[in-house]
Amino acid sequence: MKKESREKLNLFFSSFLVIGYIVCTYFFMSLTSRVSSAMANLIQVFVFTLFGLIIFYATRVGEGVPVKRFSAIVLCVLDIPALFAIIATLAPAFPLHDALASQPIVMTFACVALGYGIPYTFLSGFEVQEEIEDAAETAMVEGGLAEELAALETEESVEEIADEVASDEDVAELEAIDGADAE
Repeated sequence: MKKESREKLNLFFSSFLVIGYIVCTYFFMSLTSRVSSAMANLIQVFVFTLFGLIIFYATRVGEGVPVKRFSAIVLCVLDIPALFAIIATLAPAFPLHDALASQPIVMTFACVALGYGIPYTFLSGFEVQEEIEDAAETAMVEGGLAEELAALETEESVEEIADEVASDEDVAELEAIDGADAE
């Protein structure tokens, strides 16, 4: 029960962080209208990329250690196209500049996608070691082949298993049956 209440609290603070950042971004963007358009575009790229980063960490709330990995697929599918859209929106000499610059929402979404995609390329979330160990323990089957294999590790148990499998009487009976079938 303690873990569920902690997760609910983390979820509440994460949602509050995202909502608070959206409100602050609105006021911050209204203040940047007083600077040149080139500087306003760079500030907008920074603010929305930071927003994507905050969304990544807000959705990846958890306990444990971060799982580090490199995902080339996320890099190729999310990061590079988002970076291309941002650069194409800002640079007039870039291909697709006319189509992307006429839609300002494209740069906003590209910035958020880049902010979310960069950490997602290298981190996938959090992993709790205890849960993995518990799952491995519950996956073990008691008895059967697992116990027999564990018993084979000692010489004494090998002799016990051999005695269980076939006694001298069983061998004599099998030889008698083989002799009867042959005739």
